[in-house]
Amino acid sequence: MLYNSTENKNEVVSASQAIAQGISKDGGLFVPQELPEYSLETIKSLLPLGYKGIAKKVFSDFLADFSAEEIEDCVEKAYTSEKFGSDNPAPIAYKKYNGNDVNILELWHGPTCAFKDMALQILPHLLTKSLKKTNDGKDAVILVATSGDTGKAALEGFKDVEHTKIIVFYPVDGVSPMQKHQMNTQEGENVKVCAIEGNFDDAQTGVKKIFTTPEIAEKLGENNMMFSSANSINWGRLLPQIVYYIASYCELVNDGKIELGDKINVVVPTGNFGNILASYYAYCMGLPVNKFICASNSNNVLTDFINTGVYDKNRRFYTTISPSMDILVSSNLERLLYKLSGDNDEMTREWMTALKTEGKYEVTPEVKEKVKSAFYGGFCDDDKTKETIKKMFSEQGYLCDTHTAVALAVYDKYVSETGDKTPVVIASTASPYKFSKSVLDAVNDGRRLPDNEFDMVDLLNDITSADIPKPLSSLKDKKPRFSDVVKVEEMPDYVLRTLGVK
Repeated sequence: MLYNSTENKNEVVSASQAIAQGISKDGGLFVPQELPEYSLETIKSLLPLGYKGIAKKVFSDFLADFSAEEIEDCVEKAYTSEKFGSDNPAPIAYKKYNGNDVNILELWHGPTCAFKDMALQILPHLLTKSLKKTNDGKDAVILVATSGDTGKAALEGFKDVEHTKIIVFYPVDGVSPMQKHQMNTQEGENVKVCAIEGNFDDAQTGVKKIFTTPEIAEKLGENNMMFSSANSINWGRLLPQIVYYIASYCELVNDGKIELGDKINVVVPTGNFGNILASYYAYCMGLPVNKFICASNSNNVLTDFINTGVYDKNRRFYTTISPSMDILVSSNLERLLYKLSGDNDEMTREWMTALKTEGKYEVTPEVKEKVKSAFYGGFCDDDKTKETIKKMFSEQGYLCDTHTAVALAVYDKYVSETGDKTPVVIASTASPYKFSKSVLDAVNDGRRLPDNEFDMVDLLNDITSADIPKPLSSLKDKKPRFSDVVKVEEMPDYVLRTLGVK
């Protein structure tokens, strides 16, 4: 299997090149030239394999230049019970919401308590093996823009990994206090964290510009270094996410919740569109899915796009209590548009150019119809998010975070509008303790909140008795290592200075 750029079909690379490079030279994203086909017999053969077995099968079908031994090594090192608490890193919680069954796929049992761990625990292993195949001798410089969770998960994944350095940028006022403390206390000799004066889109645009500036890449090459990415623009981030949608379907069959061949709906709280895109790729491979429900917060650019075919980032930016979704430029949507346009790189490039120059684009009627057929777009504001957290806890004793609550609220709206009660998988993307203040606001019944984030964690635990994940409780007495803040235009100089490159 080979990969090409969404904006230039003539740039064709191997899987290891796609992972090592992260992004195409022209700024496009790498996509597989074709997808493997999974029949119901194939899915049936996966039922007894468990999460690791399913992961090995999926990876082997996409990573043609990796040996079976290399894939096994990556999977076995990434998904350990020590890191995820059990042999199943992505368990399903069977609950009800507003009387409807909801199968909540808990993707936050890893070392940073967010769904990004599912990909970022294995990406360093995939990347180091890819570098040996394609760029032997060069150190990889991992640049990350984060709205909160990717940063910490990437830092933890790449901590002290040989021949890698990692620099994470985050919006100074755009992450939760817990997320900020997680990043700024990160251990490791090869890590660096810096805030920017701006929002996540500014950070993401700044990183992409650094990636695609030839002079900067040339300076790195002279110092035996090369850029790579741990953001979801890297295929090595997206591929592991396909696994957990296939694994969750198998778990539903094994647990008697559905019959093999039954369709499911998928609900994802969506920011950069990578997580929901992974479920769509699983569907294209053969996973029986009826509808993809794209849940947004007040930054509802995706909701509007799904409903109108117009993507317009020229709108007010909201800082919400679900900060990982505070995004107006959803990078992975480019991959979906490329596929729905019939792998039309010229058309995709035109849309992405219009987004950069005018801040908006409109897809063709044919693509709009395909989007509308497969996806449902909905959003909710902060008040509805808190109301959902409270309702879920009071009725089910189940505490969810501010992003999962958005997914539940939008799913409830979808069911009321359509009457569609197809069995559902709802992606739960973070521990509620990563957003203690906002979750407390929802369940605390008006009592005064403590000033300290960790006192809030303790109070939330007292009120709800929900277990505090150890990776978060152990942060309490850690002192910050990083406090840098730069302007967006200073990001390139900061990177070169950090790397000691003149």
